[in-house]
Formats: sequence, structure tokens, C-alpha cells
Amino acid sequence: MFVFFFIFAVMRLTKPTLFTNIPVTCEERDLPGNLFNQLMKDDPSTVKGAETLMLGEMLTLPQNFGNIFLGETFSSYISVHNDSSQVVKDILVKADLQTSSQRLNLSASSAAVAELKPDCCIDDVIHHEVKDDEEPTFCAVSYTTQTGEKMYFRKFFKFQVLKPLDVKTKFYNAETDEVFLEAQIQNITTSPMFMEKVSLEPSMMYNVAELNTVDTAGESESTFGARSYLQPMDTRQYLYCLKPKQEFAEKAGVIKGVTVIGKLDIVWKTNLGERGRLQTSQLQRMAPGYGDVRLSLETIPDTVNLEEPFDITCKITNCSSERTMDLVLEMCNTNSIHWCGVSGRQLGKLHPSSSLHLALTLLSSVQGLQSVSGLRLTDTFLKRTYEYDDIAQVCVVSSEVKQS
Repeated sequence: MFVFFFIFAVMRLTKPTLFTNIPVTCEERDLPGNLFNQLMKDDPSTVKGAETLMLGEMLTLPQNFGNIFLGETFSSYISVHNDSSQVVKDILVKADLQTSSQRLNLSASSAAVAELKPDCCIDDVIHHEVKDDEEPTFCAVSYTTQTGEKMYFRKFFKFQVLKPLDVKTKFYNAETDEVFLEAQIQNITTSPMFMEKVSLEPSMMYNVAELNTVDTAGESESTFGARSYLQPMDTRQYLYCLKPKQEFAEKAGVIKGVTVIGKLDIVWKTNLGERGRLQTSQLQRMAPGYGDVRLSLETIPDTVNLEEPFDITCKITNCSSERTMDLVLEMCNTNSIHWCGVSGRQLGKLHPSSSLHLALTLLSSVQGLQSVSGLRLTDTFLKRTYEYDDIAQVCVVSSEVKQS
């Protein structure tokens, strides 16, 4: 009976790093004189002309396993060595990744090697994009001895996956059905990152506009500069505006209940161009509660003259999906804002999920920043009144100030 021994090695493949040194120098009037400076100039690992910089020109191989970050590609070298004096046959090396929900085969080839002579080895390189927090890997080897006996053994390798980025989101719901998303992205690693892409993939009901660029001389320039580096523990804020598509914007009852906005797609590079990518799950906002009737402003001037009429345009939407409303408009004056028109007029029937535009005229008797208030809508069917105050604000100035 023969006993076969295998050496089974699994090593991580990582890129080298730039050599770092600790500069030692002194002034010329000190005892060593110019000795330390000359030694640094003669050192082949230093940068010529910048010997006092800690970062050198040479590359060094990694001395440890290193950190594995979520979203990066994990590469590993697997070697099976026949350490016995006998020839084995039908050797099959298999590398599997076991997650909480599935098992993935990482081996490049599933074919068995016919035979493996003494002091020979079988090598394989596997690559996998890390998507889970913890992913145990096990490698299995099966082979046949010279006596025809089937043998099998395996090894488990478990490593911890670290989180490279901390992503926080905030939503702001505008009166015009627009949704503003603020994404705060923080680098929680110990090395700087080059942010290659941070984009928002909207849901099917929205179009997205990135607000992270400015137009300079006809060209679009990033607000973060030409070199988009994110230092360790630094945070950067990205802003996006989502507008409902035309076919959904006309359906008030549909768009108001949409909570799924989209997902962020983040791509970065570290060290010597090592790439990582993360996609968030579907981002969800808190749907705004408009009630049965929604009133929004379509147009309003920023600045108006004192005691001179000005016009605004309102949009009234029946947010109910079943009930038709018969609305009556009432206008109540305040201490500073006065409505010009007939109060208590009939607006007619408003069908479910439909809207109407209403032009109104106002006049302000007080200067300064004044709030537009005092609109009342009454549904004659249910005898229910909807009150709208602080609809918007307008700056009131005297006519002499505006003309000058």
C-alpha cells in the first residue's frame, strides 16, 4: 500500500507597491556633514532630485495577505504538488466559493489531468469579484492511485471582506414632482482612491440629470476638479435631480406613490490601478403625502412692486384614483397679501388623477419677503375644505428701488 502526499498551496495575487524609505538627513554644519545627503543620492530606490520624499521609484512585492475590499476583484494562485514518489492519475482540482445563497465554481477548467508525476504540480489562477461581506472558499482535489483507489481531500480558506466606502443618501421632494438625491460617499480605507465614475441609474419612471459639473467656456468641468482623488476618511457629496418621464408625470396618482428611485453605480481605482466597483441596492424614498387634492405653483415672479398687481399660475391636481371632485375656490386676504378676483367661484368637476391650471392675481401692501397664503378649496360632494398657506414667498420692493 502506497501513501501519497500532496502539498496544497493557495496564495493571493496582488500588485506590488511603491517602495517607501525613511529619509535621514542633517545640516552641513553638523558632525556628519554631507554624508547622509550623499548616501540618499546614491540610493537607487530614491527619486533623483527628490531624495527626501518617502516614496521611491522601485516596486516591492507584498509581504502579507493584505486587505480584501468589497467590490474589488480577488485573484488567487492555486498549486497542487505531488510530493510522493509515485505517479497519480485523473487529478481534478476544483475551487468553489460558498456564499449564503449559492455555490460558485471559480476554476478556469473543469477537465481532469491525466497523470501527475513525482515533484510535478498543477497550477491554476482564479479571479472573482467580491460581492459579499464574507465568502469562504474551499479547494478540493480528487485523484486515483496506482492501485485504482479513488482519493479525495479538500481545504477551506476563509477571509474577511472589508467595506471600502460608506454611502449615505438623502432625498428632497420638490413641489414640481422632481426628486433631488444627495449621495455622501466616504473613503474608509487607508489609501487614496481615484473616483472614476459615480452615476445614478434611475428607475423606469424617472430621467436623471447630474448636478456635479459646471459649464466653463462651453466645456463641462467637474466640480471636484480634473483629478478626482478621495483621500482616506474624506467625504464627497454628489447631487442628482430626477424628473418623472412625461407619460408618468401626467398621472399624479401614479407618480406620487413611487418610492423606488434607482441605484448608485460607483467605480474607483486604488494603488497601481486596481479597480473596484459597487452598486447599491434600489434606493427608496419616503413617498410624499399630498392628500386628496394637491396644489402646486407653476409660475411666480421673484420680485414684485409694492401695491402693484402680479400674476401667478397654480396647478390643482385630483390625487384620488376613484372619485371625481367638484371644487370651489375661496381666497382669503392676509395682512400683507391681497387677492384680486372673485372668491367663491366654481372651478368645475375635476376627474381622478387629472389637473387644471389656474391663473390668479395678487397685490402686496407690505415690503419685504412676503408669504403667499389664504387659498381654500372646498369639495362640494364631501363638504371638505382644503387649506393652503405658505404656498410660496415673494420679494416685495418699492417701484423706485426696482427701477433703479
